[in-house]
Amino acid sequence: MSNRPPPLGEGEELLEQLLASGRTLDPADVPAIAERFTRTLGIGDSTVYLADIQQNRLLPVSGGTAVPIDGSLAGWCYRTGSLRVTEDGGGGLQAWFPLVDGAERLGVLLVGARQLDGTGLRRCRLLAGLLATIIASRRHTSDSYARNTRADTMTLPAEMLRAFLPARTLATPQVVSTAVLEPAYDLGGDAFEHALAGGVLHAAVLDAMGHDLASGLTAAVALAACRNARRNGADLPELVRGIDQALTDWFPDRFATGVFLRLDIATGTLHWSTCGHPPPLLIRGEQVVADALARAPEPPLGLADLAGAPRTTHTASLLPGDRLLMYTDGVVEAKGTAHEMFGLDRFAEFVIRATAAGEPAPEVLRRLIHALLANQDSQLTDDATIMMIEWQPPPLRRPGGGIQP
Repeated sequence: MSNRPPPLGEGEELLEQLLASGRTLDPADVPAIAERFTRTLGIGDSTVYLADIQQNRLLPVSGGTAVPIDGSLAGWCYRTGSLRVTEDGGGGLQAWFPLVDGAERLGVLLVGARQLDGTGLRRCRLLAGLLATIIASRRHTSDSYARNTRADTMTLPAEMLRAFLPARTLATPQVVSTAVLEPAYDLGGDAFEHALAGGVLHAAVLDAMGHDLASGLTAAVALAACRNARRNGADLPELVRGIDQALTDWFPDRFATGVFLRLDIATGTLHWSTCGHPPPLLIRGEQVVADALARAPEPPLGLADLAGAPRTTHTASLLPGDRLLMYTDGVVEAKGTAHEMFGLDRFAEFVIRATAAGEPAPEVLRRLIHALLANQDSQLTDDATIMMIEWQPPPLRRPGGGIQP
């Protein structure tokens, strides 16, 4: 019996060619790549859509009519990350495939075909994965991606600060971390950070004083100091001290509040430090565990010398299914047209209901930030940032093969 692998089919060979050429392509070339692939294989036509920054609409890269994310088949595909196939009304089919890079939702791929068998669907899934890889790998070195995901003019402070932000969502099989922030085109000093290394999730939320270019610079320096310390192997107390010192050295008349955490993904051991910032919320089951992570307040970053006491690092153990919420005060203090605050209870209740309904974490936050904007008639008076972390390790197996509760 031969061990020789089967030869590549025409579709796989074309995908291999596209992958090789995609390393040097611009995201603006993605529609042509998709069209070449689907037409060569006789599948049909294709259209590539990218979500705008606020995740309100899906914008066709090659131009044309935008599609709302809420209330459309394309939006359902984006929101759920699932394939959707429907008849097009003319005897053909429309198939929507999610464009996802890791855990980061980018947009959707529409394929129009007379028919789609199992092989065709598989090839289109592979194509969607390839296109997402090309877009993600080039979006930080090409203006095409930025232009194709903006529906408004961005201010200079927002442009600068967004250049420092990581992807909205990252995940492993055991943990997901996702964040949103507004106002999308007019950020002042809010920022977030998350990264994975050596089985540990590192995360932070920052809120620099003010709402101007100096606020953005303060947040950017704090982010850079955070990454620099972490990548140099600093533990959490040393990392916070480094940010304190950086702001003291470079912006002595400025400060920022922040919360920093490290989660051991295997064990659920959580270490965190709060610096003049609201403590993280712990949601266990379908309720908030009151004051579970609240500790004695400490001064904001850049003002540690005024306190005369070292920073404190706290420790707790999570249970499978626990969710952590970190946020800036612009979330709970946002006032509606009747001058009522959005409030912490309403904020937490929204998350609890949405996750109980089975919505994925990125979708929960997308809808939550839109609810916050609707409450204020889209006019935020302060930056609003939300980060949610879900820890869901696989169940342990007993020595005899059973599942340990």
